[in-house]
Amino acid sequence: MLDNQDIQKLVEVFATKEEMKEMIANLATKEDFSDLQGAVDSFAKKTSVQSQEDVMLSHKVDRHEKWFQQVAQKIDIKLEY
Repeated sequence: MLDNQDIQKLVEVFATKEEMKEMIANLATKEDFSDLQGAVDSFAKKTSVQSQEDVMLSHKVDRHEKWFQQVAQKIDIKLEY
């Protein structure tokens, strides 16, 4: 049989009806999740585009580097890095 101390321990451990209502009110909704998912998708797309642009720029720099080397060779100049 439960005595007052046991009941008090149970009251301290379990959430009250009001506490449960407050917790439920603070849960994310499907709309919140959808908004977050849209933001993540948008960020992923921007990151992908930026990555592609970085690769293209890198190839362009490599091409210019090659041209500089060719020009330096033809005019007999040593390039230092």
